[in-house]
Amino acid sequence: MARSTSFRISDAARSRLSSRAAHEGVTATALLDQLIVEGIDQLDYPGVIFRGPAHDRRAALAAGPDVWEIIARLQELAGTEEQRITLLSEESDVHPRLIRIALDYAAEHADEISERIGRNRAMAERSHETAQQRQALLA
Repeated sequence: MARSTSFRISDAARSRLSSRAAHEGVTATALLDQLIVEGIDQLDYPGVIFRGPAHDRRAALAAGPDVWEIIARLQELAGTEEQRITLLSEESDVHPRLIRIALDYAAEHADEISERIGRNRAMAERSHETAQQRQALLA
């Protein structure tokens, strides 16, 4: 539930917020809300940043893949948590510390991460089905 809150910000900050909100096609309030939530997440999970347009933001490692991609790959690997982290680090050159940060972020944002993984798997399945249908047409 949204509540009205009053903040004082500088004229420069207000101007930049308004300009950026207009550029993104969102209200200044919506952009400020997004920036606050993402900023707190970045403080809580050093190394996590956010990518993508305003309507489809996703958590990612600053110098690496999206968090959901890390979790999806960890789910595919076998072994204990530490064994999976080690395997993923070896195959991706992502430092184990960053993988753990992504895992911690995902644990706190499980619904968001699960939804992205599910969406990606559904798109991959549709793509596979389309490829099979194309092959059948050409057979």
